[in-house]
Amino acid sequence: MAVNPGYHAHLRRSARRLRLPGDGARLRLLDLGCGTGASTAALLRAAPLAAITAVDASAGMLAHALAKRWPPNVRFVHAPVERIAEAGLGGHYDAAFAAYLFRNVGDPDAVLAAVRTLLRPGGRLAVHEYTLSGGPSARLVWTVVHRAVVLPLGTLMGDGGLYRHLGRSVAEFDTVDAFAARMRRAGFDQVRSAPMPGWQTGIVHTVVGRAPETAVHTRRTGGGAAG
Repeated sequence: MAVNPGYHAHLRRSARRLRLPGDGARLRLLDLGCGTGASTAALLRAAPLAAITAVDASAGMLAHALAKRWPPNVRFVHAPVERIAEAGLGGHYDAAFAAYLFRNVGDPDAVLAAVRTLLRPGGRLAVHEYTLSGGPSARLVWTVVHRAVVLPLGTLMGDGGLYRHLGRSVAEFDTVDAFAARMRRAGFDQVRSAPMPGWQTGIVHTVVGRAPETAVHTRRTGGGAAG
């Protein structure tokens, strides 16, 4: 966050792209991989009246999140996203938000499949992630900014290993089109992507998809039909 001054504004932009009606009144939302609560705060800003369940596998991260002040409609649960149902969080949610999660899980397809089962028919998932566009310019900008700015600043802050991982993971992860295709293969439809503004255009995107409305539609699109 310290080396990215647009961090919180970009999270809020992605949360708004869920297009949640009525300030989230009567909606149940999931924040997946909530970390210290930055993404939870963005989701709360987009839907202040929703019941929000924020989930993370790291007890240390959750301790930082719980140290902040939250309204009663927000709760935090310690659980890996792949095993949310086992943590007693089953049932249908109206939407889910995942910020900087999928690049750091061992099996993104399994996590997408798990999330889809937790969404009600028509429920939406918004993924905020470093997903480079397919052209060479975005990869070049990311490489230059990471080497010249992000990594040196991160090293000065004592987190060099973390920021080296960031550079590798972004370079090796899906492009935005590849991740959108991954969501379609997992059975999501109406999949669309939108970039962040500023220097992160072509580097960070929101990818939004919808759980199919009906069981018939699920059978027809589960094999990867385009949304």
